[in-house]
Amino acid sequence: MTIHAYTLLTILGCALVTLIPRILPFLLVRKMKLPEFLLRYLSYVPLAILTALFVQSLLQKEAGQFPSIKLLPFLASLPTILTAILTKSLIAIVIIGVLSMALLRLFI
Repeated sequence: MTIHAYTLLTILGCALVTLIPRILPFLLVRKMKLPEFLLRYLSYVPLAILTALFVQSLLQKEAGQFPSIKLLPFLASLPTILTAILTKSLIAIVIIGVLSMALLRLFI
């Protein structure tokens, strides 16, 4: 299998376009002292993104209707959320979430 120059340049260009917005902000602010309110604000960004992804995975949308809840992901999320509240351990949360979904798919 050969790779053409156009394909290689396209892949490298996509990599560059993906990396620049991720690396450039860190390079620009690494020597700056950011205000406390901005650091506090930015600390909520990962939580907001994860919440949006989590809620989106629980909802099923169809044109012209309100979103409905997907049963299996919802049921698997219950022990996962409980594990998150009780342990606050990322590895425990992931393991319980995967096991919950696997068991539900096996039996339902």
